[in-house]
Amino acid sequence: MGRHRRTSRLPRTTLASRAALAAGALVPTIASVGSAHAATPRAAICTSDEPGLADKLSEDINAALRGSSATTAISLHDRTTNTTCTLDADRTFDSASTVKVTVLATLLWDAQKDGRVLTQEEKDRATAMITESDNDATTALWKQLGAARITGFLRAAGMTDTVLDGEGHWGLTQITANDEEKLLDLVTHANPVLGEDSRGYILKLMGEVIPAQRWGTPAGAPSDAQVHVKNGWLERATNGWRVHSIGAFTGADHDYTIMVLSQDNATMDAGVATIEGVARVVHADLDAPAAGARS
Repeated sequence: MGRHRRTSRLPRTTLASRAALAAGALVPTIASVGSAHAATPRAAICTSDEPGLADKLSEDINAALRGSSATTAISLHDRTTNTTCTLDADRTFDSASTVKVTVLATLLWDAQKDGRVLTQEEKDRATAMITESDNDATTALWKQLGAARITGFLRAAGMTDTVLDGEGHWGLTQITANDEEKLLDLVTHANPVLGEDSRGYILKLMGEVIPAQRWGTPAGAPSDAQVHVKNGWLERATNGWRVHSIGAFTGADHDYTIMVLSQDNATMDAGVATIEGVARVVHADLDAPAAGARS
């Protein structure tokens, strides 16, 4: 099984200086919703049509999280084996840059309604926003769309627990692992909200994220899987580092999505390590039934 890992790392000082920007230049470094301390850990709960898989995933995910001081939420869905796992999946987190997928989906949804294609400027901004996590491009698209359109998309997508920041800071949008799961489910499968071209465009850009930002849920992904990812990271005055990764894995016989959201991380690297520990066991466990079927 191949591993998709970070191919480059930014210097620690650069990561820290960019952290506040990860959620947008307008994000203030003030206390946010939630306790300053990690919550009491809960156990992941899994279900599956594949015999033994749910118990294996639950055991391995919980083991991967053992010893972590972070508050972590997980939601995953594998359509091939009808497997789901959740852990605190309704807990809200500051979105940081993961909201950029929602911004792109809203842009495409709105263009669909108007029966138009994206302008070259919109395409350039969308590409920079997703592949490089460019904040200026995100802010421009956020202002262009406005809260009403973004809220309209959230309603259409059934993302009822996602709430925009009252002062317009896109990086402080409140998200949940369950709602991020709903978003990537729309992106990866036919539905009345996002058309085939829109879904393909989102997956294309998420598949072209620069190497330095391809950490997180892609860690340990099968070598024959197509990897689509968007990460977010942000340090604030309380709850430490928020470090998130949402990923979709398609191609061959793979058809699953993984969301891992976290806060109360002492450092960004600690958050990345926690997410990647979870991702590796999930990929290994989900790939095992398919490997057995092929043998």
